[in-house]
Amino acid sequence: MRIASIADIKANFSMYIKESEEGAVVVTRNGRPVAVLLGVHDDDEVERLVLSHSRKLRAILERSKQQIREGHWLSHEEFWKQVDAEYAEPREPEKAPPKPRARKPRKA
Repeated sequence: MRIASIADIKANFSMYIKESEEGAVVVTRNGRPVAVLLGVHDDDEVERLVLSHSRKLRAILERSKQQIREGHWLSHEEFWKQVDAEYAEPREPEKAPPKPRARKPRKA
């Protein structure tokens, strides 16, 4: 792990990006950590990293855990019945966007 100030990062950004491939680079402002540069190897890794820091996803998971603790959950069979029912319902066709109106030529 490497630690560098924002000024160092700005001055040597390419070098720190390359270093992040080997390990985390902690970015500091006034001696305090404010960010981390992490090298990634593929799109899946990026997705996992982003999701692991998603407040929205954590909130959804916590609500789900609470519902399970309270006994509000679906059996495997009931879950798939609901999924099948949702996709079996006919959906209204999407409306086509309105056509642009032709402009009248200006009088000279």
